Amino acid sequence: MNEDGCMKRRPWELPFLAEAREVAALRRIMRLHLKLWGLSRQVEAARLCVSELVTNVIRHVGAGTPTSLRLSMNGTYLRIEVRDPECRALPTLITGVDDAESGRGLALVSGIADRWGVMLGDDHKVAWCEIATDLTSPQGHISSMAVTRAEGMISLCGAVASPRAATGSRLATAVAKDAAIDVIVDLMHWMDAHGYDVDDVLDVARVRFDAGL
Repeated sequence: MNEDGCMKRRPWELPFLAEAREVAALRRIMRLHLKLWGLSRQVEAARLCVSELVTNVIRHVGAGTPTSLRLSMNGTYLRIEVRDPECRALPTLITGVDDAESGRGLALVSGIADRWGVMLGDDHKVAWCEIATDLTSPQGHISSMAVTRAEGMISLCGAVASPRAATGSRLATAVAKDAAIDVIVDLMHWMDAHGYDVDDVLDVARVRFDAGL
């Protein structure tokens, strides 16, 4: 987190050997890393793109090829890069393929990502794609009505609990986190006081959160 309580999304790179058995592990790593970046909504699209880009290396360059996966932010776009040592030819987008997942290749990436391309170097090739996010800035948070409402509640709770910490334009990260927990606890007390089953309500809230509602 930076001093304003937003996320520092530093570029991240992982070398691996392009093997079919590695694809599932890469998808899991992608999911965990994007959740840490606060980009849960982009997880499925990113996992599909990584699967296709790595499978493309396996199919057209060869199994066991030294490859690397890199994640970074390009503005408010999530950028995914897969680098391999083949620099003699550009992969081709083929349209009109059947519904088999193995035949989708870059056509699937093109359909999922907002933009994509390939860069050739002297001794390598980089296939990349970018997925739009709803971040306010590369290091910022997601912009939505729910986040705005939550920030209002957190600021109010923090101001009551610690007036000195709330005197700045934003709460300090640690104070904001504690204030958010206090808001959740207060809401749980409210639900209990009104006869609602707290666990049931939290289960419903989790389902709505996972659905992006």
